Amino acid sequence: MTARLANPGLERGPASTRRKGTRAALAAACVLILAACSSAPVIPPPSEVPLGKDTLNLLAKKGMQPGAPVFVRVFKEESELEIWKQRDDGRFYHFKTYPICNWSGEIGPKIKQGDRQAPEGFYTITPALMNPNSKYYLSFNLGYPNGFDKSLGRTGDSVMVHGKCRSAGCYAMTDAMMEEIYGLTREALKSGQPSFQLQALPFRMTDARMAQMKNHKWYAFWQTLKQGYDHFEKYRVPPEVVVCERRYVVNVVAQSRPDPAGMCPPLARPVVTAFTPLPEPQEISVATGSKMKGIVDPDNEPTAADVASAKAAASTAVTNAPTPAYGTGMGSPTFAGNQ
Repeated sequence: MTARLANPGLERGPASTRRKGTRAALAAACVLILAACSSAPVIPPPSEVPLGKDTLNLLAKKGMQPGAPVFVRVFKEESELEIWKQRDDGRFYHFKTYPICNWSGEIGPKIKQGDRQAPEGFYTITPALMNPNSKYYLSFNLGYPNGFDKSLGRTGDSVMVHGKCRSAGCYAMTDAMMEEIYGLTREALKSGQPSFQLQALPFRMTDARMAQMKNHKWYAFWQTLKQGYDHFEKYRVPPEVVVCERRYVVNVVAQSRPDPAGMCPPLARPVVTAFTPLPEPQEISVATGSKMKGIVDPDNEPTAADVASAKAAASTAVTNAPTPAYGTGMGSPTFAGNQ
């Protein structure tokens, strides 16, 4: 008996016809496979992850555009990083406060390579300082040493705000928070902001806190940083900062290119009109997370037990803390403990 082929359409005809039919069937199968693959979601790299729905909703609630200019403040003592966004009146409004997962060293500026200090000062972040391929998930470079640091002979490099919650002189966030921070700054730079200012400060520089630190060795330096802090508190715009004579000069514009180590050129002080705030939500937006400074070794990512310990410490601090005080005239909170 002659066996019948499984596909009767290939029973008849010469071998070449049968081969053509087989190739056509294979081609059709490949098309189906490719079509199935093309419908699979494309996962972007971390640096290109769009801002999340919750983030976009919060921006809208606060009257902010995703691509509006940003301003960043870092407070060491409080382990907090703030993102501020510009609104239609040209002033900056608080968007969100993020707990800094860890940082190394103590309050005071970075002096030299290997001192494990996180910098303090006024830093300008350009698109070239954004690092989408960081080994610490995502990062942007502070640009340390800047002109001021170099004029004093300070050394070091690759000082970042980055993920992975481990630090040897950087400000380390969790990956999730770094992704949002990176996204917010990325969108501002993509939308035309040429750079954004980051103020790295030892603590919230209220008059009361400064009075407590008047005998500290860095008090004179901090008085200059406070000028920038006060300017933003009062006007809600980042101050212009010039470096000359090995010092920061705050809220001035140089009439010619300044030499950080040379005499100051003629300087003009811009006139800033008084700040009249637009309507904004009363509540302060704070990201949920732990502050690991002093709880874990900054060289290592925290374990689950470390995170649990930090949460327990935060709970105790919140229970025992007084009602938070708020910054002068701008609604930025002074938080007690780990929020």
